[in-house]
Amino acid sequence: MIRSTENTEHYIWGENCEGWHLLKSDSLSVIEEKMPPGSSEKLHFHYRCQQLFYILSGQATFVVEGKVLVLKENQSIHIPEGSKHQISNEGNMDLRFLVVSEPKSHGDREEV
Repeated sequence: MIRSTENTEHYIWGENCEGWHLLKSDSLSVIEEKMPPGSSEKLHFHYRCQQLFYILSGQATFVVEGKVLVLKENQSIHIPEGSKHQISNEGNMDLRFLVVSEPKSHGDREEV
């Protein structure tokens, strides 16, 4: 099945952020997310899940294990399991990115 943000499960999270499940299984999750300017998630980690974030548009500011990293369009970052991390949009335009989680991250999150 061909999937897009127009025909797949959609949800709202955080500060008016959006997500679309492009692939949703127990072993692998692929989500496209959109964060408006000034939004952020809470610092957290996953016990079992590793993640890859790939920036589609905008600029993402990550805090990973206390280190601040800024990613631009067409850049990615790997977050190993157990690593404390946070993403925010400190720019002036929407941030769009893919987050690939193995296994799925839902139900495997602990806020710090």
